[in-house]
Amino acid sequence: MKNIYTYLTNNKTQSILAFDPISIFECKDGRCLKEAADFLEKHTEDYRFGYISYDLKNEVEDLKSQNLDRIQFPTVGFFVPKYVVEWNEDEKLNFLKGKADQKALDFIAQFERNKDILPINNVELKPGLSKTEYISKIDELQKEIQYGNIYEVTYCQEFFAENCEIAVLPTYFELNKKTKASFSCFLGWNGKYLLSASPERFLKREGEQLISQPIKGTAKRGSTPKEDLKLKTDLLSSEKERAENVMIVDLVRNDLSRIAKRNSVKVDELFGVYTFETVHQLISTISAEIDKSVSILDILKALFPMGSMTGAPKISAMQLIEKHETFKRGLYSGSVGYFKPNGDFDFNVIIRSILYNEKNKTISCPVGGAITLKSSPEMEYEECLVKVKALKETLQSK
Repeated sequence: MKNIYTYLTNNKTQSILAFDPISIFECKDGRCLKEAADFLEKHTEDYRFGYISYDLKNEVEDLKSQNLDRIQFPTVGFFVPKYVVEWNEDEKLNFLKGKADQKALDFIAQFERNKDILPINNVELKPGLSKTEYISKIDELQKEIQYGNIYEVTYCQEFFAENCEIAVLPTYFELNKKTKASFSCFLGWNGKYLLSASPERFLKREGEQLISQPIKGTAKRGSTPKEDLKLKTDLLSSEKERAENVMIVDLVRNDLSRIAKRNSVKVDELFGVYTFETVHQLISTISAEIDKSVSILDILKALFPMGSMTGAPKISAMQLIEKHETFKRGLYSGSVGYFKPNGDFDFNVIIRSILYNEKNKTISCPVGGAITLKSSPEMEYEECLVKVKALKETLQSK
């Protein structure tokens, strides 16, 4: 079987494994957006799994990506699998596509054996920026906000390691045990790997409804129930965190309105507080109704990249991200997901992730947060350390 497969799990009701591609689309540059949409439309009666990297933004808008790319995923990759299997909440296996032949059962058994293997990793992540350099970057971005060029920007820094090797699947399952994140996924793509503990949904389609659930607002978990409750309460009442969240909610509402039916865009939940194994998060839910004639290309042009990973206004924020970040985001802050034969789809936001290039033995673990005028550079730096903590621990599981 070709070295392209995905495993998606929400850690509550369903996990899906897609493997053995019968048709593959990959694009590194050029007309990736249009060609990806054509591939997806060509196979509308089948399952399609894959990813979109952040740098597809350069085709959605007149932008560029010239920073260092350590992992080098192609810009877009999708495949039609021969087999799609799911595990429900009772861990019962069901074939959504393909038959339970010996080839498939052997692959699944080999895959599942990795769940019980404790990875022995000795990888130490290095920061791409010193704390002083990071704070200086935040100061510069806050000046851009004072000048009125942007209102908010999601600024990220990279933690990385070189000359390292990991057992990818055992490491993924170890990370998943630590985080139990809602939109976790594993992606293998010809020697490049994504091990993601993402808690965030980018976009889901159910019939004629689109649903987006941006995250903005983070607090660490407490060491006692009392401290944990206080941190959760403080997060919800924080004027700064709520302002970050509502700015992105407005951006998503505006993006959805470009393709939605008239007066159908609504905020279903504002400032929902959700608790995960390692953090508390503020999550809002926005939905809209779209006409059946709205194409995949229309949806991507209107909504990608997701506002929670850019800022507002979106184009100005992305220009400043390119100027001030020191690495090419690539798959980080892009999206992994799948399309069903009925046209429904579900895609996450690639954050809280380990990206690994097996050939050049390099790991990249970017993290970031939303910067506003009310942001404290010191606290933003500490938030980055909270977000990278589970990744570091998983990569040092000696």
